[in-house]
Amino acid sequence: MRVSLEWLREWVDVGVDGRALAEELTTLGLEVDDVVEAAPELSGVVVARVEECRPHPNADKLSLCVVYDGAARHDVVCGAPNVRAGVTAAYAPVGATLPGGKSIAAATLRGVVSHGMLCSSRELGLAEDVDGILILDESAVPGTSLVRQLALDDVVLDVDLTPNRGDCFSVIGIAREVAAKRGANLRGPAMRAVPAAVADAFPIELRAPDACPRFVGRVVRGLRASSSPWWLRERLRRAGLRPIHPIVDVTNYVMLELGQPLHAYDLAKLRGRIEPRMAARGETLELLDGRLVELDADVLVIADEAGPVGLAGIMGGASTAVSTETTDVLLEAAFFTPAAVAGRARRFGLHTDASVRFERGVDPTGQVRAIERATALLLEIAGGQAGPVVVAEQRDRLPERPFVALSHRRVEGLLGLELDAGTIETLLRRLGIELREREGGWDAKAPPHRFDLQIEEDFVEEVGRLLGYDRIPAVTGAAAAHLGKATEHRVDEDSLADALVARGYTEVVTYGFVDRELDEAVSPGARRVALANPISSDMNVMRSSLWPGLLLVARQNLSRQQPRVRIFEIGREFAETDEGVAETEVIAGLATGGAAPEHWDGGERDVDFYDLKADVEALLKPTGRLAEFRFEPAAHAALAPGRSARIVLGDETVGWLGALHPELQRTLDLRKPVQLFALRAASAAAADVPAYRPYPRFPIVRRDIAVVVPAEVPAAALIATAREAGGELLQRVVIFDVYTGQGIEPGRKSVALGLILQGVSRTLTDADADRAVHSVTRGLERHGATIRSQKIS
Repeated sequence: MRVSLEWLREWVDVGVDGRALAEELTTLGLEVDDVVEAAPELSGVVVARVEECRPHPNADKLSLCVVYDGAARHDVVCGAPNVRAGVTAAYAPVGATLPGGKSIAAATLRGVVSHGMLCSSRELGLAEDVDGILILDESAVPGTSLVRQLALDDVVLDVDLTPNRGDCFSVIGIAREVAAKRGANLRGPAMRAVPAAVADAFPIELRAPDACPRFVGRVVRGLRASSSPWWLRERLRRAGLRPIHPIVDVTNYVMLELGQPLHAYDLAKLRGRIEPRMAARGETLELLDGRLVELDADVLVIADEAGPVGLAGIMGGASTAVSTETTDVLLEAAFFTPAAVAGRARRFGLHTDASVRFERGVDPTGQVRAIERATALLLEIAGGQAGPVVVAEQRDRLPERPFVALSHRRVEGLLGLELDAGTIETLLRRLGIELREREGGWDAKAPPHRFDLQIEEDFVEEVGRLLGYDRIPAVTGAAAAHLGKATEHRVDEDSLADALVARGYTEVVTYGFVDRELDEAVSPGARRVALANPISSDMNVMRSSLWPGLLLVARQNLSRQQPRVRIFEIGREFAETDEGVAETEVIAGLATGGAAPEHWDGGERDVDFYDLKADVEALLKPTGRLAEFRFEPAAHAALAPGRSARIVLGDETVGWLGALHPELQRTLDLRKPVQLFALRAASAAAADVPAYRPYPRFPIVRRDIAVVVPAEVPAAALIATAREAGGELLQRVVIFDVYTGQGIEPGRKSVALGLILQGVSRTLTDADADRAVHSVTRGLERHGATIRSQKIS
């Protein structure tokens, strides 16, 4: 919300120091992001009256003007189409300085000397879209400084409001806060009722009273102005809005001033009656921005007898939009419940000033006041005649603020201060809060514009805000200390993260919301949790896998010319179930680029499946259960055929590992091979309790054997069988060579295993080692293993 000091001064005394006011508002909880000058710096520019205007003798598109600046008359050459005798304008005489440091000097234009220039709002740094010189009100006195005339020494406060303070999306709302803090009077411009001059009353029918319990309308006929006065356009500009047309400008002005959005319909384009109702499924509406939207049954619309003419509380429709030809309008000021508007604007990709206010809640009693204010401004600017104010309402559906019990002791306890009852009452009444005394405290009722005051603590917070948080003493808190549980049955997440960091990975945190198409490509068939009101179109479902987020992070890093990317995330995946939404904690990682940093001692090689498998094994090793995990070849939709494996624990699949599928790699425009893994955190963290075993005192014996097995037999199966058959003497099994080619039958491979044997009570003999090796070779027979082309016997 952007608000200028000059506008605020109409409502409350704010002083002249904008930065001091910004600090004061920030302490009230209305954080001011910035304080900016209302206009660029200029000097010497004054108000002047054009007394004569005649064609330039040597140019068709130039005029020769005589300008009076309150002290003297000057000849000025001007090319603006709107210059004419009698107008009052901004004049920069010789020696004046315009924004950007441009100094004005006498200049000869087509043989005529121009002593200064008549300025446009663009040349003064006040607007971009201009059509000639800046014409001022006729009441402006020649010779008056333009800075003083237009209050260009004003400052604008950019207030960053929290979602609960919808009442402060207006000048009156911020003025209320300042007045309450300072104990000042809230004044504001006079807002008298405008009597009806014509009998026109457009019929209104409430067909969705739960969503729209009050709708106020008024017909205004005979509007004539083509542009808004300068003061109105300038206030809109300082508030961040672009002036459009007097009718639209007035509705925007009242919205900014009072916080009540309004809308104006071209009366000639309305049919029958106006009715707020729920849309029929499949109805369509062309919006003011030209888009055609299809409506759902939960969308509140404003309709006439021909169909929808606007999205209630969001945007009007093109079919009844006002234009420069509009002379008769229907003004609308309604109360829409926050629940009826919330989320609808985002659904249609809109974010309007009206929806921001209605979603947070507007004053349900302010509609007639806003209509009267808008009517008075319109008649002042554009003439015309107003009809009667028509109010359609169902009072029992309007929100009613209940009384809330407020304890004196509770106020003091939460704030840590001793406060007398009179101080508390004074502070709360400054905010318009109604109080009824009772034993030990009060019953407090919030004013209609404060939707955020609902429980006792809310009212206590108001006392603290106005009193000043700096007056609340700092007290060291005392609380019972509870020791956490330490267990050896689980490896904590920090240790798992450290294991990956030690191998060159960087932890990332990605959004839990992802694009549906990418999530479906990674996890087809998953039961996704769709978001009813996504914050953007590419974040419309809860992630069913961590991989989409990691892939997008990797793409971002690769696009920034990072040669190696190693990232991981520990987060939750979501799935729809019959009982609700299921959440699963997962550890997922991604690696792409070189297997090792570039080095003079070796050529660069891209990371591959086995590099990532080694990282996963390093992750699982601290659990003491690495041998229980199996890596089995299996197909996954997101992984490349023949280069993927599932991670199995017991009979359950607990994770996946492999290279990204080529189709996905092309879709994401990833130039380097990408390796991925994902592992259920509960399985990765479950650990065996370490058991003491004395360090062996006897030497080891190593025996190597080479077996030929079918090519499809996984190495992990050979290791598991060898461990099972080797007994207690076999301490470790390693595979140190795999060979296919000459001398090996097609469809088979040679696998060399190293068997490390060691006794626990004595030194092993050759006979002991031979028996262990024989037992292993017999066990490997189940896999069709042979040694030196002979069947094992």
